[in-house]
Amino acid sequence: MTAPARTDRGSEELIRAEEPVLAHNYHPLPVVVARAEGAWVEDVEGRRYLDMLAGYSALNFGHRHPALIEAAHRQLDRLTLTSRAFHNDRLAGFAERLAALTGTDMVLPMNTGAEAVESGIKVARKWAYDVKGVPADRATIVVAADNFHGRTTTIVSFSTDETARCGFGPFTPGFRIVPYNDLAALEAAVDETTAAVLIEPIQGEAGVLIPDDGYLAGVRELTRRKGCLFVADEIQSGLGRTGHTLAVEHESVVPDVVLLGKALGGGIVPVSAVVGSREVLGVLHPGEHGSTFGGNPLAAAVGTAVVELLETGEFQRRAAELGAVLREGLAGLVGRGVVGFRARGLWAGVDVDPALGSGREISERLMREGILVKDTHGSTIRLAPPLTVTAEELAGALGTLEKVLTS
Repeated sequence: MTAPARTDRGSEELIRAEEPVLAHNYHPLPVVVARAEGAWVEDVEGRRYLDMLAGYSALNFGHRHPALIEAAHRQLDRLTLTSRAFHNDRLAGFAERLAALTGTDMVLPMNTGAEAVESGIKVARKWAYDVKGVPADRATIVVAADNFHGRTTTIVSFSTDETARCGFGPFTPGFRIVPYNDLAALEAAVDETTAAVLIEPIQGEAGVLIPDDGYLAGVRELTRRKGCLFVADEIQSGLGRTGHTLAVEHESVVPDVVLLGKALGGGIVPVSAVVGSREVLGVLHPGEHGSTFGGNPLAAAVGTAVVELLETGEFQRRAAELGAVLREGLAGLVGRGVVGFRARGLWAGVDVDPALGSGREISERLMREGILVKDTHGSTIRLAPPLTVTAEELAGALGTLEKVLTS
């Protein structure tokens, strides 16, 4: 690791310094990270931790992956931002390769995951009016309960998490909420006004909830039959995390629109994208949607390097192979502090016996043992290490989890 920026203040002092000046929209674990490399981070006192969260999948390729850092450095010396008022020499190549990787026709570049979701909503509504013929301002979008698609005002309008919603109304209309993993409820909610069904192939924030086999294929069949779009939010689940480039590939499903983010920026810059068919994304015309930083040269350069890593298939294979190690290790902890778990690739939601503590308390105990994870809800923690983690590091993390739960 390279030396951190100099500071004369320790972790406790730095944490106290944040209190009066930072809005309290997060409740971080009490660790102050100063530098990182690969699957490891180091705090200001020099303590090392294995990162088993990977920035909620934003760090799929680990901290400071050499190929991604080199691409960013190279571009920083040339050009960083033009805005979309002009063309730049990096964007077309990025879009072409991302479309090829995801098997789609067109790319709408944005910055954050929430921006991708908002853009997907706008595109679906525009398609409903221009192509499907839904009467003006009548389009509806069907979503799943316990979803997490972001925290903008429109997105929390269809959240079922009261912490995300309470105090932020009035809410945006036009959404119908049905239970996740329930095709009958989904079919009952879709009608002639439905522009799209928007779901996460795996619900990450809800605790890495994996639907039954056949659910995603059923969503695809239903949306085709009913004449509406299937929009898959792969912001956390995509780009190698589950053992495939996209999580929908586990059922050989091709949505009309896929939302990408997090790992697309390589842990360096925020990069997101809406990718889909020409019939759908082609409904946008100049002036109807935009983003000052969306598709900027630096983002396109880093995003292209991310796509190049995924084109080899190495990271998808690693996620699948190490995912088997993760599942086997967690299975051995069931009845020994773990009451259940769900895992796909290098991604797991682990339900801890509530008698042993909340998810937050378990996360703090693991932190003190040199492992960084984060709780979701109740006594559930999520494990999502960088795809660069080794089998030995993964085994060590599982051993530490066993120690914390059984000591």
